[in-house]
Amino acid sequence: GLSYRWIFNNQTLYVQGDARRFVSQETGNLYIAKVEPSDVGNYTCVVTNPKAEQSVWGPPTPLTLRSDGLMGEYEPKIEVRFPETTYAAKGSSVQLECFALGK
Repeated sequence: GLSYRWIFNNQTLYVQGDARRFVSQETGNLYIAKVEPSDVGNYTCVVTNPKAEQSVWGPPTPLTLRSDGLMGEYEPKIEVRFPETTYAAKGSSVQLECFALGK
């Protein structure tokens, strides 16, 4: 399978164990809760195919803070992308992702 990582201002962004940020290994999306001034900068997604030993870099995406505090198009909603059926072996671990977005 593919793996996803993010580069922040030309440095690898380590989000393992970070309570505010999460990278979905299902979609590659980066989620940031409670954006802070230190989050402002350029984010670049890197997708790696370990079998092909190849990585592809996306274009940088700038993140800026709005001074008016408005969310714009991002009204509150729940993002759920569960597979229709999830199978797991007894004793194994399963990760289901559900995100609440918005203000």
